[in-house]
Amino acid sequence: MQINGNANPAATLRQALTEAEAVVIGAGAGLSTSAGLTYANERFGRYFSDFAKKYRFRDMYSGGFYPYDTLEEHWAYWSRYIYINRYMEIPKPVYRELLDWVRDKDYFVLTTNVDHCFQRAGFDRHRLFYTQGDYGLFQCSLPCHKATYDNAAVIRAMLEAQGYEIAEDGALRLPEGIKPKGTIPGELIPYCPRCGRPMSMNLRSDGTFVEDRGWHQAAARYGDFLRKYRGRKVLYLELGVGMNTPTIVKFSFWQRMAENPKAIYACVNLKEAWAPKEIADRSICIHGDILEVLNAGSQNR
Repeated sequence: MQINGNANPAATLRQALTEAEAVVIGAGAGLSTSAGLTYANERFGRYFSDFAKKYRFRDMYSGGFYPYDTLEEHWAYWSRYIYINRYMEIPKPVYRELLDWVRDKDYFVLTTNVDHCFQRAGFDRHRLFYTQGDYGLFQCSLPCHKATYDNAAVIRAMLEAQGYEIAEDGALRLPEGIKPKGTIPGELIPYCPRCGRPMSMNLRSDGTFVEDRGWHQAAARYGDFLRKYRGRKVLYLELGVGMNTPTIVKFSFWQRMAENPKAIYACVNLKEAWAPKEIADRSICIHGDILEVLNAGSQNR
């Protein structure tokens, strides 16, 4: 297989997948960006215009880290944030297209994303390792114990308390003439069932992150998968991973490439597709939108 110099890198990627015994997908924020889960501009303005006007926020991240005076306001913001990124329909089909690529392969997914798009798109949940948490889970803010809690029902209640309607297709809407409330009722604030402290999101942002039983089970399955294919023809497919948290996916993939001369590394990224010189002759680096690359490769089946 010719890797360097191929005029159609998407076709080269497709061929590498075909020839591989297994594929490890490493996914970062760029994959969800390609799927339309953007955190600024029109999408931010559509759901957070009241917070943007009040606090001069320019994107969802800014609002997520803001120290609100009350938990009623904190959860008004976060309930919208969680719902549109975790429970609404994924805007573009990049995850479904990726599943079409790998469904006939033995695959495993390692991701820093917390929006649960893989499972929502139909990936086998036993082949997923969400290392950084899940927007769909609460945990104790201390934490006093190592458990997490599904938040779908209470998030929905928070949204309805702000005046939103949730359509049958999951879309979030405001009735005509209604402005959203920027707070929720105090009785909807989630508290830890054991110690009574406020709950927080199960997101790895500091030392309080809970690695629950499901997290450790997923980590063990990932380790078993890597051991199964040690020294064999594996495609390490990195999608949308930047340099904010490179150690989890990017650097670990490079290390495994160095240990396995039969492996192939592929990196698809809008701006940061590259590989170290030590593995360059076994690397496929593609600058471009991930959905466009997958679509181009699909034409070469």
